[in-house]
Amino acid sequence: MSSEADARKEPFPGAYYAGLFITISILLLLVVITSAMPPGPAGATFAFFLGLTVNPKYVPWFSLLGVFAAVMGFAGHEPMVAWGGLGLLASQALVYYWNHK
Repeated sequence: MSSEADARKEPFPGAYYAGLFITISILLLLVVITSAMPPGPAGATFAFFLGLTVNPKYVPWFSLLGVFAAVMGFAGHEPMVAWGGLGLLASQALVYYWNHK
């Protein structure tokens, strides 16, 4: 009976596997694209696009992590971390907006 309850939680059969495949594909594509970019834009691009895959119920926590990464990155003069934090924060604002229209 628990397998039936678990199956009903998915929007369609195999949805979690599809989501995993999409996330890993985006990750690999972004690694290829951002490897040729300077550190600041690479961090922002990477964090922004991967941040779009976050479940909306976790947006507040990822936003907090984005602020933390930006503060620590700028304080430590690490452009990839700093701009990545801002990219993550921007993506979480977009995810929040999409789900609270």
